[in-house]
Amino acid sequence: MTRAETAAATRRTLIRAASQLLDEGGPDAVTLRAVGALAGVSRGAPYGHFESKEHLLTQLAVEAWNALADDVEQLRADLDADPGARLERAVLGLIAVARRQPHLYALMFSIPADAPAAVDAAGRLENEFLTLVADVVGEPDAHRYGALVLSSAHGIAGLELSGHLAKDTWGVGVEQLVQMLVDAIRLGADGRDRIVRQPD
Repeated sequence: MTRAETAAATRRTLIRAASQLLDEGGPDAVTLRAVGALAGVSRGAPYGHFESKEHLLTQLAVEAWNALADDVEQLRADLDADPGARLERAVLGLIAVARRQPHLYALMFSIPADAPAAVDAAGRLENEFLTLVADVVGEPDAHRYGALVLSSAHGIAGLELSGHLAKDTWGVGVEQLVQMLVDAIRLGADGRDRIVRQPD
């Protein structure tokens, strides 16, 4: 391996170790020293790749955004699937991160939205989602319905994580809620709810 390849491999190992620590104990468990120890590298190695703990945590969030964007991009390529079904799968993919890795999901939305590294990664996912939404509602309405879809998905994920979305209480599960959401925006795009109330 070249020096650059070795450095890249070490960085990937550190990121995997940081991800494991985050899953097990949340952000407080992720320190550069703990990451280096788990990765089995020298004590100084993490400091050569990451300026600080915050830099490392931001990288974890960026990788999560990009992984989701990759998944949504693959969904877009499935042209045989109904546009609404593709959008449902994309929303459920976002919620699945909250279910599998709640600390990572929380981290993704706690990194400042104007952090340079996060801007590109989050923006890429948003653009992929907008394309799926446009396939359902049309290009002119894509942004406002896209905002509704993503904010609703985040709300569903948060309620489920907090235990306030019990099916016994509401009589509806996450998958059905997502289906209802997509059906609702499809109805709106069909012209039955085109009037948008303006702020007073």
